[in-house]
Amino acid sequence: MSVDAIPQQPYFLRALYEWCVDSGYTPYVTVRVDAGCKVPPAHVKEGRIVLNIAPAAVRNLHMDNDWLSFSARFGGVAQLIEVPVANVLAIHARETGDGMAFVAVDDAAGQAESAAADSAGREESPDPDRPKGRPSLKLVK
Repeated sequence: MSVDAIPQQPYFLRALYEWCVDSGYTPYVTVRVDAGCKVPPAHVKEGRIVLNIAPAAVRNLHMDNDWLSFSARFGGVAQLIEVPVANVLAIHARETGDGMAFVAVDDAAGQAESAAADSAGREESPDPDRPKGRPSLKLVK
């Protein structure tokens, strides 16, 4: 009997967000921007945007298994941000860099290959596009 697994990513995302806030850190998410995302295009660089989701920076933050949404100010203008959870590439604490990166899989075939590799006990190869070292981010206001 085959049962579709519930994705782990939204659970890790919520848990790490809570950890950041409880620890007094500033949670940042890195998002892969595509047509399903509602973000300010002026702040998108190389198809990605980094968003500060700290309670002091956003209003009406909502994270469920499918969507991350909130309102925030960009250049003094309030905007509604809506991002599919599957597009969240990472969450980390600005102050320490501690957090988690998520595997970006664009299609169901890639997910099936990843699941087959996991079940066979093989380790996945590291993402060649992933930068090495500690992340460095700029505060976007």
